[in-house]
Amino acid sequence: MDVIVIETPQLGDRSYLVHDGTVALVIDPQRDTDRVEAAARDAGVAITHVAETHLHNDYLTGGFELAKAHGASYLVNAADPVAFERQPIADGQTVRVGSFTVRAVATPGHTHTHLSFIVDDGVRQAVFSGGSLLYGSVGRTDLVSAADTIGLTHEQYSSARRLAGEAAPDAALFPTHGFGSFCSSLPASRAGSSTIGEQLRVNHALTDPDEEHFVRALIANLTAYPSYYAHMAVANARGPGPAQLAVPESLDAEELTRRLHDGEWVVDLRRRVAFASSHLEGSVSFEYRDSFSTYLGWVMPWGEQLTLVGSREDVENAIRDLSRIGIESPDASVGTDPAALAPRAAVVSYPRVGWDRVPAETAGGGTVLDVRRADEYATARIAGALNVPLHELLLRLDDLPAGKLWVHCASGYRAGIAASLLHRAGRDVVHVDARFGEAAAAGIPLDMSSAAPV
Repeated sequence: MDVIVIETPQLGDRSYLVHDGTVALVIDPQRDTDRVEAAARDAGVAITHVAETHLHNDYLTGGFELAKAHGASYLVNAADPVAFERQPIADGQTVRVGSFTVRAVATPGHTHTHLSFIVDDGVRQAVFSGGSLLYGSVGRTDLVSAADTIGLTHEQYSSARRLAGEAAPDAALFPTHGFGSFCSSLPASRAGSSTIGEQLRVNHALTDPDEEHFVRALIANLTAYPSYYAHMAVANARGPGPAQLAVPESLDAEELTRRLHDGEWVVDLRRRVAFASSHLEGSVSFEYRDSFSTYLGWVMPWGEQLTLVGSREDVENAIRDLSRIGIESPDASVGTDPAALAPRAAVVSYPRVGWDRVPAETAGGGTVLDVRRADEYATARIAGALNVPLHELLLRLDDLPAGKLWVHCASGYRAGIAASLLHRAGRDVVHVDARFGEAAAAGIPLDMSSAAPV
């Protein structure tokens, strides 16, 4: 048995191709299935089975299309209310895939119908735990509904223990979430691999003997999660169509100018440094990097047409990333010179500074705006700073005080997005492009007391 890991760092997830040298099982594939198919070709194996651990909340699955394309059996929990044909599987059932067996284990907690899979080739085992048992943590339990969270958290505790008890201690553990995904209930371990035996020693779901304490602690540490999650499980139950990854024909200057003038969403993918110094008036900055799609899907109004502006490579990568969360067929204007892309549109800028500029400048007035999450702000913050998390900003523009806004976050990335949104809204904004951890050394007074966001 060989396990090939397909990483999706943009969402903090992993998919898996499990094969015996001839045939393969794919577990939790992302929507852009060409990466899995390439791995299968390289390994010289045929995809005969595709399995889902659950109806995912953080991305659209590629499982439906992958199984259809390869004539593979599509293993989906018999209890999941899906609109497509599948090979229903339930707790305790086994499926033969080449030289190994696949056994389904009910592990509710992340969702009500969550399954894990124990794969056994007669010599060793591999456990594919989806959003159940992660490295050092477990999947979050509040994505179904607030009313279900306590019950699901109790189930998560029991599920993790059942799974650990049914697998061999030396079984390799392969979770889907926990590598930066917001589906993790706590920051998971940065380990690249683990075993069931190791988790028995280090995972709080397995080491905490008090179930009630575990439930209270997990729920207390749940933080905000992206708003686009609300659309994922519903779409996955329908069976998402194939990802559309082609870069569209670039818009001409007249059409791009019209979209800017009409207030449509034009997303600039260039680095935030370049955007601050020169950008098309009315555009917004979502610098292309691993977290791009998470924050764009979280912040932008759902379902509205997007126009991407940037290099061909960035546009191509952005289209792939957005397809994974159901943002379909954005338009594009390929190029990195704003003035050349729309010569008749205004090119504008706003200040971008480090912490060394903030003390003297803010003495004359203005508000320090912290766009980190509420839990980050509650832990430590700039004294007197106002907290409006980035994902709430568009809904709370009218709540912001008049005057200059000095916008910061933890690293400068989210602040760059926020500054662009505020500038688009006509506000006087300064982007503090610096790490929060460096503020004290620059002489910025911090408030470390426990606090609730304003």
